[in-house]
Amino acid sequence: MPALKTLAVANYRSIRSLVMPLEQLNLITGANGSGKSNLYRALRLLAEAAQGGIVSSLAREGGLSSTLWAGPEVISRAMKKGEAPIQGTPRREPVNLRLGFQGEQIGYAIDLGLPQPSMSAFGHDPEIKRECVWGGDKLRPSSLLADRRGPAIRLRNADGEWDEAVTTLPSFESMLSMISDPQRAPELLALREEVRGWRFYDHFRADADAPARHAQIGTRTPVLAHDGRDLAAAIQTIREIGDSRALAAAVEDAFPGATVRVEHGDGRFMLSYSQHGLLRPLAASELSDGTLRYLLWIAALLTPRPPALMILNEPETSLHPDLLPALARLIENASKRTQVWVVSHASRMIAALEECRGCNAITLSKELGETAIVGQGLLDAPPWKWPER
Repeated sequence: MPALKTLAVANYRSIRSLVMPLEQLNLITGANGSGKSNLYRALRLLAEAAQGGIVSSLAREGGLSSTLWAGPEVISRAMKKGEAPIQGTPRREPVNLRLGFQGEQIGYAIDLGLPQPSMSAFGHDPEIKRECVWGGDKLRPSSLLADRRGPAIRLRNADGEWDEAVTTLPSFESMLSMISDPQRAPELLALREEVRGWRFYDHFRADADAPARHAQIGTRTPVLAHDGRDLAAAIQTIREIGDSRALAAAVEDAFPGATVRVEHGDGRFMLSYSQHGLLRPLAASELSDGTLRYLLWIAALLTPRPPALMILNEPETSLHPDLLPALARLIENASKRTQVWVVSHASRMIAALEECRGCNAITLSKELGETAIVGQGLLDAPPWKWPER
């Protein structure tokens, strides 16, 4: 079953309000500037909540004031039709940036807002105002498992009653990163570990100085590093404890007649690539950017330790268009073991993935500066309710 069924984002950059359905294989497309990168960043922010870095991540983006939706709180039908000027109206809600998701059995939401006036040097840091974890398929008072308002957290015990867990949680710390009691909050702990396991891959380095091109000290590597520096060790790990047949098939699918080996000695590992017609194997330092990046995707997608969710940002970068159907097949096979999210704007990649069984293809567009899902009406979005402050 998919790790996430619904993703919800409100007031983040070009996303005023978006509730997106998710399946096992998800393809996010849209024109340049439609909001694909903003949606990807929003998902990364959710992952940062479990790592304890959501406030610092927002600071690196320019702070809450720079990342908030810059348009009016409500865009009326008259504004959309051009019958009324686009202008702000009296606010109905406090300033907030909200992120959340719904899984098969558990949901999570976080609400960040402006800080209280303070003499602190960190007085511009956003504060976590509300944070909730609930069981079941939607948020309701009876389904809440952990509830945070300001600095106070309460946890529901085995009898269904509330216990005060913490009353002094710092405003910049998520309860996902701070609460780790397996007896009092097992669901919170399990959720944190699942979110921490999400993997984000984007823009593998392939320049002459890229670590993947050079011999590296190697240990068993069931999870490829985000920059691909341990490519050779990851390939060897797949060969020894993963699906070696799938590895050979993925190389053959993309490069007919080619084989990949890993040379190792003195604890150092180096990739070796052989192809029909060549008199000697090529080292990783000799490979084209596209070939090296494709091998990196093989190592990432054939991981012997699949996560709950894997996010691939523009995996087509530097690949020849003829390689994209093979990459789509590799992604489809990976989606049988892990939920996959692909952001792409390459027409051939999009066409190949859309042919995959069960692909959830979502196209984004932007109207009046607001990111929206093409074809999604008011009644088409999954059910979602934000917790109130």
